[in-house]
Amino acid sequence: MPQLNPNPWFSIMLLTWLTFSLMIQPKLLLFTHTNLPANKTPTTLKTTPWTWPWT
Repeated sequence: MPQLNPNPWFSIMLLTWLTFSLMIQPKLLLFTHTNLPANKTPTTLKTTPWTWPWT
């Protein structure tokens, strides 16, 4: 069963994760969000009950 041979696929997976961890992840962590949720003030909505016509 050739799919159980980890020889080529393990090195590809290892190289992919090293690339992600060392190059892509630091760039993503430096991204600043333009809309921070902590800066928003909570608003309370006034709800009115629905009047059913058959009650």
